[in-house]
Amino acid sequence: MAAAAAETASRRLGAAVRGLSGAWYGRHMAAAERAIRTRLPLVDLVLEVRDARVPASSAFESLRRRGPLEPDGRRFVVLNKADLADPSETEKWTAYMKKQRTCPCIAVNSHNRESIKELLNVVRSRIREIKHGERDCTGTVLLVGIPNVGKSAIVNAMHQIGRIGAADKGKLKHAIVSSHPGETRDISGYKVASHPNIYVLDTPGVLSPRFANDDSGPRLALTGAIKGSLLDEYDIAQFLLAVVNSREGYRSWENLNQAGDTSSSGNANTSRSHSKKRQYVSDHSQDFIVKAVRQVLFETISSFKGDLGKEDELRRLVDRQFISLQEAFKVSTESSTQQS
Repeated sequence: MAAAAAETASRRLGAAVRGLSGAWYGRHMAAAERAIRTRLPLVDLVLEVRDARVPASSAFESLRRRGPLEPDGRRFVVLNKADLADPSETEKWTAYMKKQRTCPCIAVNSHNRESIKELLNVVRSRIREIKHGERDCTGTVLLVGIPNVGKSAIVNAMHQIGRIGAADKGKLKHAIVSSHPGETRDISGYKVASHPNIYVLDTPGVLSPRFANDDSGPRLALTGAIKGSLLDEYDIAQFLLAVVNSREGYRSWENLNQAGDTSSSGNANTSRSHSKKRQYVSDHSQDFIVKAVRQVLFETISSFKGDLGKEDELRRLVDRQFISLQEAFKVSTESSTQQS
């Protein structure tokens, strides 16, 4: 089966991750973890942010090593980037997490205003419960998670929406948001609500030097939790394509050029004006580049006549996809030639 062949690519990338021996866990990350653990007993609520695409692998390991002053009842799991995840799988995860009596869960999209408003309402409600209904109390929330799950994007959105409705309006400060892990180095506080007054502490991402299982490494490499500079980008891309090729999701991309969408695989460098035609600004799947990539992948997979259950055949398809994507985006093929 194709899944078995894709598993080989996963093992290859997993071996590369293990070979790093936790190189991503430097002194700054160790210091951040100590600082977080010091604050855990002092806050009212802990929001553990995970990546909705890999909810298990992106768990914050430090919370699993909690002490007696860190009860699970103060923890709330936030599955961010829900717009990038399979909705049915996210629904299953939120249902599963909610069954864990002491650990509520909510799925959010940090770029969607209504989604963040829902999260803010949940936090307000939880703080009021903790403070026994006091209206003018002050609650503190600690935002924790591994790198690149979107903590800073969440705190910025909560801060902006919350302060607009707050009585003490002022100049907003913003957390640094980056697609690269490790940009947040210090713990910073942001007021996100009044009545009750709620302050959120944004913390640096901390990734454990060791993972609970061998599947976590490749998945975290795909989602950007591990710095790309530590791994071969070709290996990461190869694993991603192997996963896409082994599943049936690509079939839904067949009609991307219908309903007024004019992007095509042969002209991926379409005018930026296409980006203004997105139906939903916060939905990354509406991005014209994303659509172009999906169309290339659909065409290469659907036209491939080999047996994807065989590793060498899957590798042949992946190599063909690299070439097709490079042609579509007018990227030099020299790098892939050197890798082959």
